[in-house]
Amino acid sequence: MSEQSQILITIPHDVDMACIVGPHDEYLHAIEDFVSSRINVRGNEITITGDELELQSLTTLFSDLTQSAQQGEPITLDSINRSLSLMRTAEYAPQALRNDVLLTYRGHVIRPKTPTQKTYVDAIRHNTITFGIGPAGTGKTYLAMAMAVAAFNRKEVGRIVLTRPVVEAGENLGFLPGTLTEKIDPYIRPLYDALFDMMDAARVNRYMSEGVIEIAPLAFMRGRTLNDAFVVLDEAQNTTPQQMKMFLTRLGMGSKMVITGDITQTDLPKGISGLKTVRQVLGGLDDIAFCDFKSQDVVRHSLVAKIVSAYARAEEMNLRL
Repeated sequence: MSEQSQILITIPHDVDMACIVGPHDEYLHAIEDFVSSRINVRGNEITITGDELELQSLTTLFSDLTQSAQQGEPITLDSINRSLSLMRTAEYAPQALRNDVLLTYRGHVIRPKTPTQKTYVDAIRHNTITFGIGPAGTGKTYLAMAMAVAAFNRKEVGRIVLTRPVVEAGENLGFLPGTLTEKIDPYIRPLYDALFDMMDAARVNRYMSEGVIEIAPLAFMRGRTLNDAFVVLDEAQNTTPQQMKMFLTRLGMGSKMVITGDITQTDLPKGISGLKTVRQVLGGLDDIAFCDFKSQDVVRHSLVAKIVSAYARAEEMNLRL
């Protein structure tokens, strides 16, 4: 039996202990179920008894929770479970993720929340073209847009271009009411929504009128060269191989591209997704990175991760039949 050690953690008096232990001690019970150490809470003091390595991890965890509470950031059971999962990962500690702030806007801090998200943003920093591939809710597009806005704010690029393919699913564009802009708006609305989370609406509208920020369907990219731009292609699973080639060859001087998508959710009526085949073509080339997200990286409701895993298992079973 390994030697037991003990530490005492004192939570500052300006922190509400209910934020740390959760309603009805829900967070505390989740932590206790995850570790073998004994945790005793009395007032604002937390006494932990266990092996040295686990004590270090728990010290980091409670320090991370304390900082979140002091900064007014929401603490939920899902965020507790993500932090506990990180304790099993030697590559990134919760504190390393906390320190990697991509963008702040009106008190809202955007940072990677999982090791894969951290790998992803590092890949974007160090490569000209980065592919983020994986299920919905893993932050692929949101983090890419945050990196784009941050690069623009630092004047590393002169403009932002956000694009996605317009793939008809059940309705034909020609039969939707309104002008062309009104027809395509529902398809690119998610990009607007994310952008308004990171910039003042008036500023976004001004930049869009000046052409500094552009949100457009993929078809509008044909024949162009995108210089001095941070370019994000969303929903790339709905591109054909020809469209993917067309998009990638728009790359201009001083630009960076991020391509995101989920190859399990293609809406193409027929044919092969360009996102499925691009790794075979470009894999191994310098300055191009591929980052694969899993269900464990889902940062929406915890049930979303279970849904993604359930569908993955069902697809594997069908392949065997």
